[in-house]
Amino acid sequence: MANRLPVILGILAVIAFIVWSSIFVVNEREQAIVVRFGEIQDVKTEPGLYFKLPFAFIDADTVQYVEDRALRFDLDNIRVQVSGGKFYEVDAFVLYKITDARTFRQTVSGDLVSAESRLRTRLNSALRTVYGLRGFESALSEERTSMMREVRDQLRPEAESLGLRIDDVRIRRTDLTQEVSQQTFERMKAERLAEAELIRARGNEAAQRIRAIADRQVVEIVSEAARDSEIIRGEGDGERNRIFAEAFSRDSEFFEFYRSMNAYSYALTDNGTTMVLSPTSEFFRFFNNASGVSGAAPAAPAAPGN
Repeated sequence: MANRLPVILGILAVIAFIVWSSIFVVNEREQAIVVRFGEIQDVKTEPGLYFKLPFAFIDADTVQYVEDRALRFDLDNIRVQVSGGKFYEVDAFVLYKITDARTFRQTVSGDLVSAESRLRTRLNSALRTVYGLRGFESALSEERTSMMREVRDQLRPEAESLGLRIDDVRIRRTDLTQEVSQQTFERMKAERLAEAELIRARGNEAAQRIRAIADRQVVEIVSEAARDSEIIRGEGDGERNRIFAEAFSRDSEFFEFYRSMNAYSYALTDNGTTMVLSPTSEFFRFFNNASGVSGAAPAAPAAPGN
């Protein structure tokens, strides 16, 4: 019995190895492709425990695992030309899933890198086609959604031929290239300068119009004031002459005396003026006689003793 124990343990080990080699597990995030002598025997898409022929080292049954979840790859800094002839840089990404593992194995041997390489080429072409039919502004407007749908629809036939399903295509960024950005900046700068010059010219025109109106109003106001002052001055002079005439008619002698006193006051003021007049002139008649009447010189007094 003791001699048979190693044999029994060896048989159990072989059985355990055969069982272990024939079992494989599929979790919820992957699919399993069972390949026998290079031919696909089965595809397991549901999670669980499965069996296959053992001894993979003799190329009996092998299991290749592929993803069973949504995948994504990005396409960055794609240079596209729009309908206007200018170039822009575009970033996009694709969401996809392996829906036909058998086709995926047959076309690209289950290699995600090869599959994504082919999708990148097709995505690049689709982006260039869609942008080439539109202007730059379309990617910044409501038309952006329809552009992404068009790219997705153009990408789907290629994906289906690889056993993939395209769920979504998103354009993340659409930017001007460096040279186009500089040109756009210069154009916008020139437009803003032209607009500023137009606003400045309109401001100068309005200022000149307001200034002309103000100057005209000043002339009108000054003219009206001068006219009113002349009228008032004339009325004042007339009133003064009336008063003088009324005073003259009441007492002509006093009027002449008053006028002569005013003349003396003005003429004899110490203003540095020198006048040479005869003492017997008419100007000094009120100096000689308070009544202003010129009379004969008084007689000399008689000598005593005559």
